[in-house]
Amino acid sequence: MPSREVYNRSVELGYPVDQTNYERYDSLLSEDDLELLFSLLGHFKDSWGRPAVITANTIMGNPDFEAIASDSAALYHWEPLQRTFARYPRHARCLDLWRGAIDHGFLVPQFHGREHLNVALFMDGLRKRDPAALFALENHMAGCIPAGVPARPNLYVETTRFRSEAEKQNVLQGQLEGLDEFERIFGFRSRTLIPTNYTWSPDFDATVVQAGVEALQGAPVMKEQQIDGSSIPTRRHLGQRNAAGQIQLVRNTFFEPSLRKGPAEDEVNHCLHRIRAAFQMRKPAVISCHRINFCGFIDERNRDTNLRALHTLLSTITQRWPDVEFMSSVELLDVIQQDAPLHV
Repeated sequence: MPSREVYNRSVELGYPVDQTNYERYDSLLSEDDLELLFSLLGHFKDSWGRPAVITANTIMGNPDFEAIASDSAALYHWEPLQRTFARYPRHARCLDLWRGAIDHGFLVPQFHGREHLNVALFMDGLRKRDPAALFALENHMAGCIPAGVPARPNLYVETTRFRSEAEKQNVLQGQLEGLDEFERIFGFRSRTLIPTNYTWSPDFDATVVQAGVEALQGAPVMKEQQIDGSSIPTRRHLGQRNAAGQIQLVRNTFFEPSLRKGPAEDEVNHCLHRIRAAFQMRKPAVISCHRINFCGFIDERNRDTNLRALHTLLSTITQRWPDVEFMSSVELLDVIQQDAPLHV
């Protein structure tokens, strides 16, 4: 969601963005959002004196809406994230804040996609004059829920879906370009990848291994994309290797207060319960947590409520398990590859 003004315009015109939390709360984190989050992370240390850390799975670009419009949707264009930050009103220093957080150990970037948009679906929608796609283009949004259809998701954000062999190859090419862009921005290759919307084709594995991807993050169930546009749910477990030799890094714990209907305190308790269960089984607690939980650019109450909940969560973790170790997905990958504790 680019701004509060676009949010209000969407509601006025019948687009049910108020009924879906991603459209209701999520945007690019502002400088204020980042500074508050990083300050909180730095307040908590693990048993080795290291701060709480977020594996920041990063989208490397966004649609260049103006270029697409000027071409009358004849060609797709994308822009690097620095240009997107430059267009937003309170985001000019965001990339510098990211880099500072990396240096302080609060963030470890990894790759999520070139953009969070299904290029083929979006461009088809524009060429067919689909009202939701045209509204999205005009308002610089990655698609939109159709007006009057609150139950239907925004399919335009499902990057890795494809419906033909040509679309499949374009999806893979976008992933490879995004991985190169990741290295250009951060100065190192991403060793892990989290497919958007947990949708992926195992046919891509061998190619992205050659591009440096040693592990796939995600949920216990990955949606295996089929050539006809459908997908098959496939279960995974932590540490499992696929046919290309990549390790599966599976999330087993969740802190997602913005995506739940109950109070944030309930989400804290739910997360602590899952952490305890993981530790009792002598497993790491791999916590799923999306950017939306800390976004105040659209609604500051969303950010402030959830930062208080995160403070409670981290405070309880460090008190209840004083020997806890905070680590990124890359460090967890190293532990699994070594089949030994991180510190010996």
